[in-house]
Amino acid sequence: MDPSLPKVAAVVVSSASNWWDEVNNSALWQDWIFHILAFLYGLVAAVALIQLIRIECRVPEYGWTTQKVFHFLNFLVNGVRSAVFTFRRSVQRIRPEVLQHVLLDLPSLAFFTTYALLVLFWAEIYYQARAVSTDRLRPTFYASNSVIYSIQIALWLLFWWKPIQPVLVLSKLFFAGVSFFAALGFLLYGGRLFLMLQRFPVESRGRRKKLQEVGYVATICFSCFSVRCIMMCFNAFDKAADLDVLNHPILNFLYYLLVEIIPSSLVLFILRKLPPRRGITQYHPIH
Repeated sequence: MDPSLPKVAAVVVSSASNWWDEVNNSALWQDWIFHILAFLYGLVAAVALIQLIRIECRVPEYGWTTQKVFHFLNFLVNGVRSAVFTFRRSVQRIRPEVLQHVLLDLPSLAFFTTYALLVLFWAEIYYQARAVSTDRLRPTFYASNSVIYSIQIALWLLFWWKPIQPVLVLSKLFFAGVSFFAALGFLLYGGRLFLMLQRFPVESRGRRKKLQEVGYVATICFSCFSVRCIMMCFNAFDKAADLDVLNHPILNFLYYLLVEIIPSSLVLFILRKLPPRRGITQYHPIH
């Protein structure tokens, strides 16, 4: 073994570490990275809005279907994220500090609700196909979201009243738990629907395409919520993994790219198919 290799490796690691620190501590790099994130979120928001308009033009008579609500929430979440990252430096100066956490964390909760809609949609399809009543699914969905938002609001109020680190840690661990159950939902109902579609006859119309759609979306969403859960746990206890500060722009970029931007883009692309026009095939939305 060449004795110079360890020295070369040490120099490379040292250079990479210096570059990481230089970028993190540079106000110019911070602004560039946050503005890139704002642009990417704005792009995803625009795609979701365009798709929503196309669906509305195609089937305006059906009102707010699950598909329309899903695209609207995608537009809302990504639009708010884009605005927050556009003014990220100003957000960091907002007082009281709890308002910073509301602006940074509320879109994450809305992201959870947006993709929990897919789990609800799949659960309804699965139980309807098995001739099981779906009457309790939507009330359960609404009640679960109400409880989650209520707990998070209570944690924000607690932090406003007593801004101490343990409350922040509790808030991040709570969101890690929410992400864990979201990942579990995609694994459970995505897996069930995938296995049910596999048992359909091979010649079933659209079976293969729907099978791929469910498989891809379930895998993407399970992965992104799992990564978010793990990252939130690190974020709660390790200051080097803190996402709520300006001097971790690279970490912010990688985190939001992996858990929101790329998953949202892929899911919107996979679910890009418009419902059939009225009169060609009867469209039965799940409300």
